[in-house]
Amino acid sequence: MLYQPALRTLVVMPTYNERDSLPVTLAHLMEHVRCDVLIVDDNSPDGTGAIADELAQNHTTIHVMHRQAKDGLGAAYIAGFQWALERHYDLVCEMDADGSHQPHDLPRLLAQAEADASLSGVIGSRWVAGGAVARWPWHRQVLSRGGNLYVKFMLGLPLHDATAGFRVYRANTLEHLNLQDIESHGYCFQVDMTRRVISQGGAIAEVPITFIERESGESKMSGAIVREALLRVTQWGIDRRKSRVSQWVTSLRAQRNKP
Repeated sequence: MLYQPALRTLVVMPTYNERDSLPVTLAHLMEHVRCDVLIVDDNSPDGTGAIADELAQNHTTIHVMHRQAKDGLGAAYIAGFQWALERHYDLVCEMDADGSHQPHDLPRLLAQAEADASLSGVIGSRWVAGGAVARWPWHRQVLSRGGNLYVKFMLGLPLHDATAGFRVYRANTLEHLNLQDIESHGYCFQVDMTRRVISQGGAIAEVPITFIERESGESKMSGAIVREALLRVTQWGIDRRKSRVSQWVTSLRAQRNKP
């Protein structure tokens, strides 16, 4: 069944060497959701950008942004968010082009976002009841689960899957974030976005999805991405604890100084 959001919706889909998976993913997406799509291609050497242009010529709902270098997932999404805000979309989605995010799951994320106006965003979660992963080796599952537990411990985020990349944000939430200040990449970008939204009083819901490992192409996961996430989350956690101690000391001094 084709889902048509009541709110104007854009799916931002970053690509780098996705020439085989992109047409399939877009075809499935158009079968399940009526929305606009922005493909953000980082000058893929395999010709993904040219394929994206061809798809855009045949479908008025598909748009393409060509970037000159591979600057990372975070930079691609930020460019897409800014494009969406300039064109006054109401909901802005994150979705991978490699087939790991299932288009038939997106209507449930959108329905949740539309049903509850108090939400700043909705995450498609692998690690809540009903969520699952397929074709993942055990060490990837350990890495993801362990990483999310570490994020929860260090940052106190009330979520099970803060590293997830299948998301829906309200545009007015993105408008109130300093997007230019975000330098994180990979998994760390998703954590960074989550902590910024929640620190501003936003609420994020989790909807169970099934994440399926890509069948073609190469994974973008690397040791550098894992190290960046570990270092940044650790520093954010330390800063958070320092801030809480400082607030406690200030409060204690104020109590002592009362007549």
